[in-house]
This record gives sequence, C-alpha cells and structure tokens, in this order.
Amino acid sequence: MSLLRNTDFMDVKPFVKGKVRDMFDLGDKILIVVTDRISAFDCVFPDLIPYKGQVLNSISAFWFDFTKDVIKNHVITTDVSKYPAPYNQYHEQLSGRSMLVKKVEIVPVECIVRGYIEGSGLKDYRKTGKVCGITLPKGLTQAAKLPEPIFTPSTKAEQGHDINVTYDELMTIIDKDLAKKLKDASIGLYKKVSEYALTKGLILADTKFEFGLLDGELVVADEMFTPDSSRFWDASDYEPGRAQKSFDKQYLREYLETLDWDKTPPAPSLPLDVIENTSKKYKQAYSILTGKEIV
Repeated sequence: MSLLRNTDFMDVKPFVKGKVRDMFDLGDKILIVVTDRISAFDCVFPDLIPYKGQVLNSISAFWFDFTKDVIKNHVITTDVSKYPAPYNQYHEQLSGRSMLVKKVEIVPVECIVRGYIEGSGLKDYRKTGKVCGITLPKGLTQAAKLPEPIFTPSTKAEQGHDINVTYDELMTIIDKDLAKKLKDASIGLYKKVSEYALTKGLILADTKFEFGLLDGELVVADEMFTPDSSRFWDASDYEPGRAQKSFDKQYLREYLETLDWDKTPPAPSLPLDVIENTSKKYKQAYSILTGKEIV
C-alpha cells in the first residue's frame, strides 16, 4: 500500500487543491484525484490516513452508479487507461483513487439531508427547537430519528464558511424551480440509500451533496455518501440519547474534542492508534456497504 499526500509526481499542476482532493482542468472534463489527507474542523492534518483516498473515490463511484435512476451524475470513468494523456501514464498512483468527470457548473449550495438529529442540527434544535427554520417535535434526544428526512441547505460565504439557510431563504438566493429540484433530488437520494444501508446493518443519519448544471440539466457531482460527507451508524448498536457507534469521520472529531487545541491551524499530529482506527472505520464502511474490499 502506498500513501498519497499530493499530486506533485505529475508534470501538470492542479487548478484546484482542496483539503483532500486535487483537481485538474481538462477543458470540458475534470480529473479528480483523492489523496490520503484528512481534514476536520476546516483544518488539514499532517498525518495521512491509509486507504482513505481509495475508500472515498471507490465508494462515491459505487453510489453514483447505484443512484443514477434518481438523478444523473458527472462521472465518465474511473479507468486510468481511458484517461487522456499525460494522466493515463500514472496508473500506479491514480488507480482506485481518481475519477474523470464532466465539467459542470456547480450550484453554490450545500444540500444537506438529515434523517436523525445530531451534530450542528442537534445544537440548533437544543437552542431553538428548529433546524434551518424547520420546527421539530419537542423532546427529541441526541441521535433521535426524525418523523421525516429534512432538507437543510447551506450556502457559501465569500470566506468559504457554510451559512445555514431556510428553504424559503434559499428560494430568494437561487431560482425557485432550481431550489425545488435540489430539495427533491436530495431527499430522493437520501431515501434510496438510507433504505439500502439498513439492509446492510447501517443507519444513514445525515449526508450532504453538491449539484451542478450540465447543459442546463441538474446532475449530482463531487462525492456521494462517503464517510467524509455522511454519518453512518451501526444499526445493531443504535440507541437514541447518546453518541452512536459510527463508521465515519466522527471518530476523529471525538478524539480531537479531548485535546487542548483551539481548532485553528496548524492541526496537531495524530497518534498511531487514531490513524489506524480511522483507517479501519473507512475501510469497514466501504466493505459493509458495497460487499467489496479495498485492495
């Protein structure tokens, strides 16, 4: 197994270097390379997580195919041999952790669906009884299941931080028809995958999507139902009123909450056991959901 911190091994440079992904502009296409970097609280950590890049890329590829009856996506191929030159020569480095996609016009909205109350949604509920303006039943405890999945979008400020908005506010920011399409697609995707996840013994507590426009048509883009973008819980251990046994980045967040760290850069180094356990949870999520193993 080889770890990948960056894409400096290539003669070309990414036009976008995100916290985890490096993206290369190929005209009407984009090559997305998923590294083994990990971030939390908007900070990238100095340590790499074994297999993380392969898990994120492979699980997204699985879900893009699984949900194509709900909405189209931007994927072209994950086969490195089908990439244009010079990218097709980097088979060893890119295999399993990259994806060639159609370039889309990203809609500047983070589409979040919550089927259970946790995280920032729980904090808002405890303060106001609402999440993104949606009034919820009284007396909900941590990790409680909601009567119906709710759509709780957020938008990007100029500084890049997410700002929670109500659905009514969203319809003043973007076209009303587009807002409805985002909501319907997000809820539809969540319902399909949450039902499937339950058959595998996992609860999909919440998730987030990005969408784009391709020739005027809405498509889902970026990543889907990964341990970075979703909360997956062990259904057999589920018990409202406490934190749940998870197969996602929550394990790392909970460890970080025990540190005397103010959640600003530079991020601290991670102990070996935290690195190994984080890697294990990512691999477990992939194998449970897809029935395959990361090689």
